[in-house]
Order: sequence, then C-alpha cells, then structure tokens
Amino acid sequence: MSTINQDTPIQLIAHRFRGFLPVIVDVETSGFDPNKNALLEVAAVPIVADQEGYMAPGATIACHVEPFEGSVLDPKALQFNGIDPHHPFRMAKPEPAALEHIFKPIRTLVKSKQCSRAILVGHNAFFDLGFIRAAVERCNIKNQPFHSFSSFDTATLAGLAYGQTVLARAVMAANIEWEAEKAHSAIYDAEKTAELFCKIVNTWDKHIGI
Repeated sequence: MSTINQDTPIQLIAHRFRGFLPVIVDVETSGFDPNKNALLEVAAVPIVADQEGYMAPGATIACHVEPFEGSVLDPKALQFNGIDPHHPFRMAKPEPAALEHIFKPIRTLVKSKQCSRAILVGHNAFFDLGFIRAAVERCNIKNQPFHSFSSFDTATLAGLAYGQTVLARAVMAANIEWEAEKAHSAIYDAEKTAELFCKIVNTWDKHIGI
C-alpha cells in the first residue's frame, strides 16, 4: 500500500476538507448496539497529502479492546468477525487505554497538519462513529479528536463513483486488490477503506476539481 511522508511542510490537507483531517476508522464489535455490545477492535488510518494535494493513507493506528464490564457478546457477531474476546494473545487494552492509544497520535496529527479537528471516514460511517461515541461517553473522555456528528461515508461515495456500496465490491470496482480471507479485521478493512477514499478523492480532484 502506498503511503507518503506525514511531515509534508505544505499542509494542503487542512484546506481540502474545510479544516478537518480525514481519518478512516473501522471497528469490530460484539453486536450492533453501541451501548450494549462491546468494542473489540479499532483501527484508524489518517489521510495525508503531498505538496500537489495528492491524498494517500498515512500510518495505521490499531488496538484490540477488552469488552467493557456488563457488555453483551453476541455469539453470531463473534462468529462473523472471528474474534475470541478472551483469547490470551489478543493483548487487548481496557477501553479507556485503547481509546487513548488511538486518539493521542490523531490529536498530534490534527495539530501538525494545522487542522481544527479530525473527521471520521468509514464504510457505513454511522456504525463506526456510533461505537466510538458510545465508548467515549462510557470512558468520560473530554478531548476526543473527532467531530461529534459529521462524517464521510465511503459506502455513499463508492455508490456514486462506482455503483457499488459493499466494501469488497467497491474496492474491486476501483481496481484495488482485495483478499476476502483478510476481511472483517479492523486493520485490513480500515486500510482498504482508506485506499478507496483516496482513490475517489484523487480521481475527483484530477478530473473534476473542487
């Protein structure tokens, strides 16, 4: 996967999205209810720009998360994503520490890229943002870096650009490599979503402009 230097001196990324730093986020969970089901994996991929404004994925930030006390672990969800929440080699962090592990480098990037806030980018972004917001509230975090309700949805963007809304189909329609056996890992899905987002934005900027 192509990445570019995150220390580019000209911070065009700050101007492209009205002062927001796009950060692709993918979560794996133990169900669909962010207030009852556990957050189990989080991966975040900040988007950076070179001196010509070309967008590319930055370095991936990821963490396994311990289920919060009293959370509901739906066996069907765990079968779907293949996660054993209690596996001793997951090296999972408690939810507050896991969120800080993700948020701290994002805060640093927001500042260094001269942005006002991060904005979550996700494939069906309402799902990922809902789980992040619920975890932030449980952990009483006051300085989380993401815009509290705005987001970019690559399912919508891919539907416009390629006529596909399923992540795997959209990625392949964009001529990006997809390995089905790696899907439903937060890291893999976040990195592929980041490639998809950059492909759509770069194609738009090159052929249509802003």
